[in-house]
Amino acid sequence: MGPNGPAPSSATLPHVPSLSGPTRKPLSDNAADSVVVMLHGRGSNGDDLMGLAPYLAPSLPNTAFHSPDAPYPFEDGPFGYQWYSRATPEARVEGARAVTSIVDSYVDEVVAGYGLGPDRCVLLGFSQGSIVSLHAAPRRATPLAGVVALSGAMITGDTLADELANRTPVLLVHGEDDSVLPADGSREAADALARLGVPNEVHILPGLGHSIDQRVLELARDFIHRVLG
Repeated sequence: MGPNGPAPSSATLPHVPSLSGPTRKPLSDNAADSVVVMLHGRGSNGDDLMGLAPYLAPSLPNTAFHSPDAPYPFEDGPFGYQWYSRATPEARVEGARAVTSIVDSYVDEVVAGYGLGPDRCVLLGFSQGSIVSLHAAPRRATPLAGVVALSGAMITGDTLADELANRTPVLLVHGEDDSVLPADGSREAADALARLGVPNEVHILPGLGHSIDQRVLELARDFIHRVLG
């Protein structure tokens, strides 16, 4: 669990906190040969996305799942967590940038704990967790196996050309009827990634709002299976 209080700006970011949250060992009971790290949406917690693991694990029997709570308390309610404040557009961009060091450190710690490298890790995010994933992954010095960005957007795409450090493949999935984060966010992210030669695929699903359904799970499962080999 992260520190109490509002998410700080990048200028006042404290020592990187240690994230905690639910984990799930490989279904096979073998040593993990890969990891999926899942970043939940704003106002939620790690238990939310860990609910995806039972659907993904059967086709990924040697994969461990980690779903940490975001480091900051939810600013608009008594429960839940957030990766950054969205008080203003500037705070959102600054916050996504500032929290990247926390996410990167957590990913590196998790994969090292299994004796693996980052290239055996898939980062899966939903909503605000997707926004963080889309910012963090292509700027890492060490690439990941892949990114699954669900119902998200790329709010720092204007600087990506100067900051791109790797070309980790990306899956973007979004509900066409999403009224929280419009599907154009994923379309625009796909265009930005394609212009820079980052492999990606985008799926806009009719009849789906700001949510995850069986279609999303199947797309995520197949992509993760493919990039992990």
